[in-house]
Amino acid sequence: MNSDALMRGMLFLSLTAMGILGNGGVICAFLSAMYREGRLLPADAIVLHLASANLMVVGVRCLLEVLATFDIYNVFDDVGCKAVIFIYRTSRSLSIWLTFVLSAYQCLSVAPPGSRWADTRLLMAQYLGSIFLVLWMINTSMSVAPLLFATGAKNDSKLVQNGINVEFCFLSFPSRISRDANGAVQVGRDVVPIALMAVASLIILAFLYRHTRQVKGLRSGVPVAGGRQGLSAERRAAVTVVTLVTLYVLFYGVDNGLWVYTLTVQQTLSSSLISDLRIFFSSLYAAVSPIIIIASNKKVNKQLMCGNGRKGFSETTSA
Repeated sequence: MNSDALMRGMLFLSLTAMGILGNGGVICAFLSAMYREGRLLPADAIVLHLASANLMVVGVRCLLEVLATFDIYNVFDDVGCKAVIFIYRTSRSLSIWLTFVLSAYQCLSVAPPGSRWADTRLLMAQYLGSIFLVLWMINTSMSVAPLLFATGAKNDSKLVQNGINVEFCFLSFPSRISRDANGAVQVGRDVVPIALMAVASLIILAFLYRHTRQVKGLRSGVPVAGGRQGLSAERRAAVTVVTLVTLYVLFYGVDNGLWVYTLTVQQTLSSSLISDLRIFFSSLYAAVSPIIIIASNKKVNKQLMCGNGRKGFSETTSA
């Protein structure tokens, strides 16, 4: 194994380890909270769904890349390439849209009670399951290209004409127009929610800034503990969402920039470096985001600490 393949394998291995452990911990924490409390808040349900999509990204794409790179197990024949790329694209786009749903819900949560936006938030929470279903249907239907055009890596002159090299697989399109059309659809599917979540984050930041100035103006009056606690909870949730959106814009901005570059190249690239970088940056969010969630979400912290506490207690009593 050459040094490039070794470095590639180690990078994807680190993403796999971080992503599986982090997202698995978040999922277990929310499932434990749901078992104890009997339900989940809408925002927690969105984060749970987001962590599940991120787990699919690193578990399906990164883990299988590691196994194939180190010659442990290779699933990338024609059928394997179709299945892996299809699942990866679906879960990746779900992750983007769920982050937008989370930012939109948090944006609506800062609306004044009794306003139309507050009513919209209640409506959104009521139909959250339907929103998840619609997102699954849309993103699944927009990810069918790999099922039609993905093949295992092999020497074929047609692949050089209108193909995309993704190391162990090729996406071999029948024409350049079909390749560019598919690429445009993928870019649009990413750019629209990223732009909308950026707008939602700006609204949240504007609200926090205005709220902070109002609190400073009232400091000379009698402090209200409940109000401060509510503001603190709102601030913590808002900062978490804004941080996640910032990471999304950064990582997926690089990803889509590389994707657009790939579409401008006349022939299939002989190296998979650009595709590897795209997968790395899109998977980097899936691996890093659970760290932010664990650090900022008190419910996740509580469940994970309870689990450690129970483990320590059982070890002490058994000793």
